[in-house]
Amino acid sequence: MQRKRILSVLAVMLVCIFALSACKKQAGKPVDNAITEDTEEEKEEEDVLVFGFSAIDMENPYFITLEKAIKEVLDESEYQLITKDPASDVELQEQQIQEMIDEGIDAIFLCPVDWEAITPSLEALKEAGVKIINVDTQVKEMDYVDAYIGSDNQKAGRICGEDLIEKCPDGGKIAILEATAQNSVNDRITGFEEAIAKAENGFEVVARENTDGSFEKGLEGAKKIISENPDLTAIMCGNDQTAVAAKTALNLAGMDKVLIYGVDGSPDIKKELKKTGSQIAGTAAQSPINIGKTAAKVAICMMNGKDYEKETYEDVFMIDENNVDMYGVDGWQ
Repeated sequence: MQRKRILSVLAVMLVCIFALSACKKQAGKPVDNAITEDTEEEKEEEDVLVFGFSAIDMENPYFITLEKAIKEVLDESEYQLITKDPASDVELQEQQIQEMIDEGIDAIFLCPVDWEAITPSLEALKEAGVKIINVDTQVKEMDYVDAYIGSDNQKAGRICGEDLIEKCPDGGKIAILEATAQNSVNDRITGFEEAIAKAENGFEVVARENTDGSFEKGLEGAKKIISENPDLTAIMCGNDQTAVAAKTALNLAGMDKVLIYGVDGSPDIKKELKKTGSQIAGTAAQSPINIGKTAAKVAICMMNGKDYEKETYEDVFMIDENNVDMYGVDGWQ
């Protein structure tokens, strides 16, 4: 009897031990997996680089194309891109850059609204450990920049000036639509003025207006210039948006003999070049597609500890009525 009781107790104890073992194993498995899954998810999140994009004005087709080219390259590596539109507003750009810092960006593609006023934002980015890829137009304090990718802007202005000398060998009166806060435009105007200064028969710059590179201010500035200078030979514009503005102003004034030069190679200007007797003499074409793709590749190398070029200057070339068909009018080159 005693022996039976002992055996019964032992049996019960064994059952309890097996039950407890089974419970521990069953309960532990999902918990262990959950921890592993969370850890892997956190690791994946940590590995995903986040880039910011801040360019002068996202209503400008050039910057829309630039951003799209950057995003296409980043998407291939499943990196994230946060885009904010400063809309040509210096203070808004500064605010939005701080927002992106707070959102945890690792690097930023930056085209400043104002090449001097951007300095406090550059300081904030550096303090936060954010890499700066300066695109299209340079900041004044280049020591803050980790890489720069843009066009040869002085050449862009120079080839416009050289083309004007060919078309108008007798010289003439020139007006300039510039954007003094944008170093890319400053370089273009410098290149243009250096070129026309070498002409055998002189060109005289009789008027200039600061447009901030926008159509609206370009139109306003062009109207003012035309009203004060009815005998213009040509208008040099810092970009294609202001070239379209100049053409609009001249059309409104009924002045169809003034030549217009732009810089960009935008679809809008190429369509104008296709028209018979267009006042658009030419555009120094750059490629936001190439600049964007190059910038993204440089940024990826930078963030992954690989070698990269600190400065990259994409070539520019003249598009006019004689070669516009080579580049098409429906998109950017």
